[in-house]
Amino acid sequence: MAPKLPTSWAQLPPSFLLPDAFLPLTAKRGVKYGWTTAPARAKPARFNQKTAGLPVLEQSPAAALKRKDFTLPLRTGALAVKKGMTALYDPETGVRTPCTVLQFDRVQVVSHKTREKNGYYAVQVGAGWKHQDNVTRPLLGHFAGANVAPKRFVSEFRVKNEKGLLKVGDTIGPEWFLEGQFVDTRSDCRGMGWAGGMKRWGFKGQPASHGNSKTHRAMGSSGASQGSGSRVLPGKKMPGRMGGNQVTIQNVKVLKVDAEKGLLILNGCLAGPKGCIVKIQDAIKKPWPVIPGEEIKEELAAAAA
Repeated sequence: MAPKLPTSWAQLPPSFLLPDAFLPLTAKRGVKYGWTTAPARAKPARFNQKTAGLPVLEQSPAAALKRKDFTLPLRTGALAVKKGMTALYDPETGVRTPCTVLQFDRVQVVSHKTREKNGYYAVQVGAGWKHQDNVTRPLLGHFAGANVAPKRFVSEFRVKNEKGLLKVGDTIGPEWFLEGQFVDTRSDCRGMGWAGGMKRWGFKGQPASHGNSKTHRAMGSSGASQGSGSRVLPGKKMPGRMGGNQVTIQNVKVLKVDAEKGLLILNGCLAGPKGCIVKIQDAIKKPWPVIPGEEIKEELAAAAA
């Protein structure tokens, strides 16, 4: 049992008479400074100490790109127009699979983003067509410098390194994706306009009788007075604009590729109405697709070097 510390410094004998059990003494006692005089125990496995065996965090652009290596796709994505939904039937089992039809419309590479110039690697892709009279002069010069026609939709796709940069002007078709692989899609969901609390957040509404007058679907009180600081707290569920936000759907399987008609058939439903633009890229949570011929190209390049 540890010896009991004196309650007052006046009760302490001279320092040369103190036993070793009382040394060393803390200058102060309390929760802030600790109740024990024992040396502090090290916790080598906690946090990011050198003894924990964790990598030392770096604050540099190169370190940031290195941390995102496993989340950046190796290839660029593509833009497509949602045409609607249909179903595919398996002739052997008779299973009906709902699917979404996407149309590729003159998808081309417009420009690049490089590590030396922009700090990261990305490919700017354009789709569709737009009359030059409806394009601003700076953007028209941007398309003219790439020697491509003005595009109605332009988007940027991050890639891991310079190997994912396609040549400016290259055309991307549905055959860019393989049947059976998984992709991630991003599109804007259908906008609902201004919606009340019941439609937007699922409120049950106020009573239909017992003195309730014309406030059946009203939200009611939005916040307390003194208890919450005489204000409405941020993030309160209230009526407002509903929909029209970008929705990402991951791990969507490619069911069929029709390069002749420019169609890509994906499993299930995607966000957005008919005619919306959809961004498609290799799924980051699935193994990267094995592109036919890529291994042969790498072997030839290595042999030539």
